[in-house]
Amino acid sequence: MRILRLPAVSELTGLPRSTLYLYMSKGFFPKPIKLGVKSVGWIQEEVDQWLRQKMESRAS
Repeated sequence: MRILRLPAVSELTGLPRSTLYLYMSKGFFPKPIKLGVKSVGWIQEEVDQWLRQKMESRAS
């Protein structure tokens, strides 16, 4: 399992921080896990799965 920090998630998805947090608040993007008092990270497999779903919906 690999944990991604915000810059890596933003680079991988092409989305800025504000959009990622907006999508999370609406339940459209995986929620991060708490790593410390002021740090969070995303499970890479969950981000990869979200991207796969976006690509599959494009093909429909």
